[in-house]
Amino acid sequence: MGNNRWQGASWATLGDSITAAGGYQPLVQAKLGFAKVDNFGRGGCPMTAGSDRDDGATLYMGSSLEQAYDCLTIFAGTNDYRLNMPLGVLRSIGSAFDNHTFFGAYQSLIEELLTRYPLCRMNLWTPLQRDKDGYDSEKRNDKGCLLADYAAAVQSIGQAYALPVLDLYAVSGFNKLTLDSFTNDRLHPNQEGYRRIAQTAASFLAAI
Repeated sequence: MGNNRWQGASWATLGDSITAAGGYQPLVQAKLGFAKVDNFGRGGCPMTAGSDRDDGATLYMGSSLEQAYDCLTIFAGTNDYRLNMPLGVLRSIGSAFDNHTFFGAYQSLIEELLTRYPLCRMNLWTPLQRDKDGYDSEKRNDKGCLLADYAAAVQSIGQAYALPVLDLYAVSGFNKLTLDSFTNDRLHPNQEGYRRIAQTAASFLAAI
């Protein structure tokens, strides 16, 4: 399909501060030719409902979308890990979901958006590895979960709904040895970090 796959198309991005900063979107847009890019990222906010940052929860930001997009990226999970949001379990399609769990909020959002915009090419990105505020790839949060558990949840959700997943946790090159080169604070990407994300994402999006 090549780089013309998204020429002239629209793209919406949902997520946390890594999305809200607008670092990867212009680079991907320049590479793939999106005509319209809207950023609905909110810093410090999780996917899951019920935190002290509830207004910006990705669940609610996504639910408030009022138009169809050709492509929609959901890039969430690191704040759910950091804020000790319960992981929950994957439930069958069409179930009643608990929006106060990561699985539940994620599935609820996906089902709402797919019902409303079935032709949108939705894609899910796993959280990047991190090492900030004592929360890294090896620490379990207060719910007993690793960051990798939230990344694995995204993979499971993608498989359940036949949605493509970009596993940045596994393939971005962000790890404890490289975080000083790719981030400002071992969490938030710097220019090099956003360049790496954009390169990886552009190849991924061009192929779906």
